[in-house]
Amino acid sequence: MRQTNQTQVTEFLLLGLSDDPHTQKLLFILFLGVYLVTVLANLLLMCLVQADSRLHTPMYFFLCNLSLADLCFSTNIVPQALVHLLSRRKVISFTRCAAQLLLLLIFGGTQCAFLAVMSYDRYVAICNPLRYPSTMTWRVCVQLAAGSWTSGIVVSVVDTTFILRLPYRGSNSIAHFFCEAPALLILASTDTCTSEMAIFLMGVVILFIPVSLILVSYCYIIVTVVRMKSAVRRLKAFSTCGSHLLVVILFYGSGIVTYMTPKSSKEQKKLVSVFYAMVTPMLNPLIYSLRNKDVKGALRKVATRNFPCGPEICH
Repeated sequence: MRQTNQTQVTEFLLLGLSDDPHTQKLLFILFLGVYLVTVLANLLLMCLVQADSRLHTPMYFFLCNLSLADLCFSTNIVPQALVHLLSRRKVISFTRCAAQLLLLLIFGGTQCAFLAVMSYDRYVAICNPLRYPSTMTWRVCVQLAAGSWTSGIVVSVVDTTFILRLPYRGSNSIAHFFCEAPALLILASTDTCTSEMAIFLMGVVILFIPVSLILVSYCYIIVTVVRMKSAVRRLKAFSTCGSHLLVVILFYGSGIVTYMTPKSSKEQKKLVSVFYAMVTPMLNPLIYSLRNKDVKGALRKVATRNFPCGPEICH
């Protein structure tokens, strides 16, 4: 029978990471610093790619899209988390929670897809360099980018629909600092097996399938690089792929722990969520820029153009 003694939840209480006021202030300072670096680093990377014609290549086109997804992903979570760290009443309306969940899954799914697309781009560039210009045309790049964003939207709509269709008539306390699928499912006042299965299947689509494509691409890349006779070419290939592979490990590792391991403890999932929601979006542009000569060259070029040194400094 349908319950009549409980009403549908209209708002959620986010319990956050800590109840201690001193710890909350420290977390506010830490998270604010991380977020500012995230915004500046991703915006700088996107501006550099636009400003330097040498970076108008498929790899940097995809990297710009990844930076945009990183920036949006972090912005969807961190500002609200910062406000709640300084607030006594840490509540979020059902509608805002649903919107945050939808956007979280869109940008997270899009990140997954772009990491797979970037591995394919590196595969073609290293394993079939002569065919690279004819394979990775701008039309193909736009189609791959559109497909990545579309896949994120589709997965998000499916997951969000299966989560929000559940009745929430009991506790409204979310043991998290933002609205995330696993934390919301715990509060549902009915059986969640169907929704959990749908989320797991979408996780396979957006996590395991891209990971499989990345692994296959890198198997071919490693075999090709090992066979190269030139040590300089091998070093350049490993340097180019190393940045991407490091980002893949950081992002997918945390995502799989959160969405594909339901038996993980709440505290463990919260710590992992902090990593992929705040730290990874900050590290991505730093990893690509610090390990990339082209990006560092573009930065020097822009700096020289805007802040030219005087004769006494230059000489």
